[in-house]
Formats: sequence, structure tokens, C-alpha cells
Amino acid sequence: MNPFDAMPAALSVGALDRAALRDALRAASIALNPAAEELLADARFTPSHTAHRVTLAARTVASLGFADGATWRAMLDAARAHGLSECSLDTAVHLRLAWTAQPEGAVGFSPTTGRAPHGAVTVVSPPLDDGDDTPKGFYLRRIEGALWLRGYRSWEGHRWSPDDALVFAVGGATMV
Repeated sequence: MNPFDAMPAALSVGALDRAALRDALRAASIALNPAAEELLADARFTPSHTAHRVTLAARTVASLGFADGATWRAMLDAARAHGLSECSLDTAVHLRLAWTAQPEGAVGFSPTTGRAPHGAVTVVSPPLDDGDDTPKGFYLRRIEGALWLRGYRSWEGHRWSPDDALVFAVGGATMV
């Protein structure tokens, strides 16, 4: 299974405030976990006021050159060397709203602790802070037909698995 099947190569991001994003998620029946709710409610989550187009690049940790996995810092350094960068936090929300054909994550897998769940696609974004208790960003899943925007927690030394799926921004954003 390719976790990136039918993912848009680019999307329009911005021009929706926090309330409008939450309304759009609700209207689209997007499920949220408590960490996603926490990120969306955090005053530091500031969606872009101006619409712009973001080109996306899908990669696995292994495709960035890490057959045995890597830390967040190592992955970011490798991605930047290939012209990729972090997305804004609201890019993940817009991607979740746009990507309704995400492949189904495997059902029957047991819950995961300390690693990304099967079928998860993490949208790489800068964290709100360095604290271990603050959710670091969002990942997207489709579970039994339901689309999810989920927040996750991590710590600086966490080692991401080679098959973890990541989304980066390519180059700069263009105004829409």
C-alpha cells in the first residue's frame, strides 16, 4: 500500500481563521483526537490570513536516506538538503480537508505507542514549543472509512521508523 495514493500535489492554504477551520472540519465530519483539539485551541496556532498555494512532497524516512530510521532533526536536515521544508500547522488542516481519498489504514492493528500508527501520514511542521507535553503537529489517517486529523506528541530524541510517511513543502508558497 502506498500511503500517499491520491494525495494532492499542491493545495490552497490560508484565508480561514481558527473558527472557520473548525467549522470546515466539523462540516466534513473529520474526526479529531484530544491532541488535535489541543493544537487547534492553542493561541499559538495561527492560521495564515492570506490564501497561498503550497506544493507538497511525500517522502518516507527511508527515502530521505535513513534505512534504520532517524531523529526529527536528522530528517529535517536531510529534507532541507533536497529543497524541502516544514509546512505550516494549518497546511495539515487544509490537506485533511482536501485529501478525502486517503488510503485506508490497516484495521486490526493494535494501538501504537512511541511510533506512528499504520497508515498515518505526518505533515512536517515546526512545533509550537520544545516541551514534551505539547503536541508537536498533526498526522492524517483514514480508519474504517472515517477521516482523522490527529495530533501527536514526541520528544527530541525519538527515532522515527524508516517506513514512516511524511509530507513536506517544496520551495516557497505562491499567493493565490
